Amino acid sequence: MAGTVTMYSTTWCGYCRRLKSQMDREGIAYTEINIEHDPESATFVEKANGGNQTVPTVLFPDGSTLTNPSLAQVKQKVGV
Repeated sequence: MAGTVTMYSTTWCGYCRRLKSQMDREGIAYTEINIEHDPESATFVEKANGGNQTVPTVLFPDGSTLTNPSLAQVKQKVGV
């Protein structure tokens, strides 16, 4: 399950920090991409969110995304 979920975030996002700590606590592996340092990922986040750079945006292995999901939503998507 390592790195199967990708979280698009920023350094200043409190919602991102909260979700990361919750996923760490639950043992849900993820790859984090800071959209401030990666213009291509910022473009992806905009496309997923109607033109907005809303984070956290989480990309799942099936290609679906959730914006600012709860831990329960992430767990359901990854089958935990």
